[in-house]
Amino acid sequence: MREAKKLEDIIKELPEDLIKEVEDFALFLLEKRKREETEKKKPTLSWAGGLSEFKDKYTSVELQHKALEWMTEDVFDRH
Repeated sequence: MREAKKLEDIIKELPEDLIKEVEDFALFLLEKRKREETEKKKPTLSWAGGLSEFKDKYTSVELQHKALEWMTEDVFDRH
């Protein structure tokens, strides 16, 4: 909290036009943070094509079932 008080004191000494610049910059930083957090939540699709080696061996439905089976086995093997 000490840091915020210090920032408030500095801002009080600024002329009005620079206070507006500080406000604009602070809003920019907030928007940037929101954008970065939103981008982190977006799927990357890095898994796409990860099971392509099995495309000739299984149909898409069979592959879905197999993937679930493999995932379940992996989870239970860890415990």
